[in-house]
Amino acid sequence: MLDVKRLQVLLKVVETGSVSAAADELFYTPSAVSQQLRKLEEEVGQPLLRRHSRGMVPTDAGHVLAGHARTILRQMDAAAADLASLAGLHGGSVSVGTFPTAGGSFLPLVISRFRHEYPAVKLDVRSQRLEGLVDLLGRGEVGLCLLWEYAWNPLDPKDFDLTPVFDEPTVLVVGSEHRLADRTHVAMADLKSEQWIVRADDHPVAEVLERSCRAAGFTPRISFQANDYQEAQAMVSVGLGIALAPFSAVVNHHPGVKVLSLGDEAPSRRVVLAQRHDRVRAPAEVAFQSLLMQVAEEWRRDLENRALSQPSS
Repeated sequence: MLDVKRLQVLLKVVETGSVSAAADELFYTPSAVSQQLRKLEEEVGQPLLRRHSRGMVPTDAGHVLAGHARTILRQMDAAAADLASLAGLHGGSVSVGTFPTAGGSFLPLVISRFRHEYPAVKLDVRSQRLEGLVDLLGRGEVGLCLLWEYAWNPLDPKDFDLTPVFDEPTVLVVGSEHRLADRTHVAMADLKSEQWIVRADDHPVAEVLERSCRAAGFTPRISFQANDYQEAQAMVSVGLGIALAPFSAVVNHHPGVKVLSLGDEAPSRRVVLAQRHDRVRAPAEVAFQSLLMQVAEEWRRDLENRALSQPSS
C-alpha cells in the first residue's frame, strides 16, 4: 500500500520543480524529502523523477502517480472537513453555502430559528455566485448549499444530492409613479414599449428577460445594466426603466418601487439544497436541513397565497 505522506512529497516536488523548494513548503529537510522519494520509488518499482537543467521533472510514471496523489489528497481534505462536523448538536458546526438573494431573504429565517433551537452549534455561512458555491461544495468547505436552477440549465443530480426547496416566481418591478403601478398583475404583452433595466455580466435574469419578451413577441430595449438588485431597484424608482427579478430579490424592496405579478408568463426558478453524495452527515446538518425544509414549506405557502390574491389580467 502506498504511503500518503510520500505521495504528498512527490506531488509537492512535481508542483515546485525541486527537492529544496518542496522541503521548504513541507518543513522537511532536503535529505528527508529525497529519502521519502527513494522509498516511494522502491514501493512502485520504477523511477518517478529525473533531473533536468531546470530542476526535477516527473517521468511518465511520476505524472500518473502525481495525478492520483492530487485526487487522494483532495479527498482526504474533504474527509477531514466531514469529520470536523461530527461533534453533534452539543457543539460542532454546520457550514452552509448560499447565493445572495436567498441570503438576503429566506435563509436568515432559517438561521434565526436554528440558533434559537441549537445555540451551541456554530454556523459558518458563505455567500457566493453559483460557480463559487459548486466549488466550495465539491471541496468540502461547505456541507449544505442552497443552489438555483432554471428549466434550461438544470443542475446535474450526478454531481450532488439535490433536494428541491421551493420554486419562486419571476416578478415585475416598476416605479411607484409608473403607469402600471396601481396594477397587481401585468401581462408581458403590455410591456412591449418599455425600457428595461437588467443585471450586468450575463446574469441569469438577463436570459429570463430575453425568453419572456421573446415569448410575448418582442425584443426588450435595455436602458441600464445594474451590478445588483439594489441598484436595479434604485434605477427603476427614478423611472430609468422597469425590471424583472426573482421574488426573493425584492422581498425587501425599495420604497420607490412596486412589485407586480407576471403569473406564469416569466420563467420561475427552483431553489434546491445540495450536498455531496459521499458525505457522512453530521447530526447538526440533519437538524439544519429539517428546519430549513419546515421554513421552506411556510415560504411556499406564502408564495401561493400571494399568487392566489392576484386577479387575472
